[in-house]
Formats: sequence, C-alpha cells, structure tokens
Amino acid sequence: MDPASNGIQEPFDLIRLSLSERVFVKLRGDRELSGVLHAYDGHMNLILSDVEETIMIVDQVEGAPEGQTTVNVAKRKMEMLFVRGDGVILVSPPSRT
Repeated sequence: MDPASNGIQEPFDLIRLSLSERVFVKLRGDRELSGVLHAYDGHMNLILSDVEETIMIVDQVEGAPEGQTTVNVAKRKMEMLFVRGDGVILVSPPSRT
C-alpha cells in the first residue's frame, strides 16, 4: 500500500490522522501514556483525554549484589492531560488494518 494514498507524506501527517483516536506515547523517565489524542503542535506538545499513565520504578535491592534491581509498575488515570513535547520519545498511532 502506498503511504501517499492514505494522505501520509510526512511524519506529522500520521499524527494528524490519529486525532480523536487512542495513541500510545513513550516519555522520558520510563513513563508511558495511553489516551485519546485531541490536539498537537510542531513541538509535539499533546492534549490527551482518558489517559492511563504507566511509570516504571527501578529500585536497587538493599544488601543485594550490585546491579540487582527490582522493577515496580505504578499506574494512574487522568481525565485530561497536557504533555510537553520535549519529553516525548515516541507516539504510536492505533493499528490500521
């Protein structure tokens, strides 16, 4: 399938086609978001609703050999969220079949 036939000619076109759809966003600091995309700009600032944030917390095990860590996962939900673009690593649109 030719990407141009879908109206995708540059990266922001893929984001534009994902408006009002659920997207996955990976952020700096081991954080991930899943929410409905309402708006974005050229700095990749995002407005998301119905957001679930997943935070990976890596802890050093006290008294354990160096390098041994545990990973805890914390989750929280928010109705609306503004995401500053300089923390965005990846935006994944919904799968299209």
